[in-house]
Amino acid sequence: MFGGFTGLKPPSGTDFGEQMLNTVVSQAIRHLFTESEAVDVSIRCFPSSKLLQGSIDSFKMSGRGLLIRREFWVEEMGFETDAVSIDFASILSGKIRLKQPTQAVAQVTLTEEGINRAFKAELVKPRLENITEPALMNFSGGEPVSFSEVDLRLLPDNQIRIFANASLPNGMIPISLTATLAIARRRKILFENPQFDPSAVPEDQRGISEVLTKNFAEILNNMVDLDRFDLDGVMLRLNRLETQGDKLVFSGYAQIEHFPKQG
Repeated sequence: MFGGFTGLKPPSGTDFGEQMLNTVVSQAIRHLFTESEAVDVSIRCFPSSKLLQGSIDSFKMSGRGLLIRREFWVEEMGFETDAVSIDFASILSGKIRLKQPTQAVAQVTLTEEGINRAFKAELVKPRLENITEPALMNFSGGEPVSFSEVDLRLLPDNQIRIFANASLPNGMIPISLTATLAIARRRKILFENPQFDPSAVPEDQRGISEVLTKNFAEILNNMVDLDRFDLDGVMLRLNRLETQGDKLVFSGYAQIEHFPKQG
């Protein structure tokens, strides 16, 4: 949790104005997350007299072990801006208001474990359950089809392998695919060039599994849209992604419209 968050010690060398601003911003930032292992905020303003005009040289936030919307775990997240213009009067009332929106360089790191936990989230499961696509219902006697037990593995070069089960009236059918992760329109995560992987599927089920796998890949490609996961006042946009061992690292920018509402 955010134990001790309000008592964060500002970097050495900061004056009272910076200390006060760091405290106020720290209070605001904590409202972005349900839980966190650690969050650090650093604001620079030199000379400090610029603060009276609402001018800040830079703002930097780094967090680790963050829980968003009670269900989505982020291993690490960081924002860093250049100059920011704020309403100085708002600081005196324990709040912070931007005079105008600002952009920050952003980096977000997810773990393989965190991604797999997300597939079990209440916001995600409805997109995998009771699917009524005609192509799927042809194999289910007209009954909705559900996918469960999704297990994603990160591979080098932005490759992934996914295992899952498809629920049909006559039982579970295992599915397996490989794909390449990519970004579309700076906000969507795509599973490009999906390929059925028969090695994890019993031979007598491979025919139907291949068809189910193709449809599952289409569902995935319509699932991950950052607009559904925006933080309060912060809109993330992605420029690149990279698999690094069991971690998936996104780089891009954050459009900050306002600081999170408090209380």
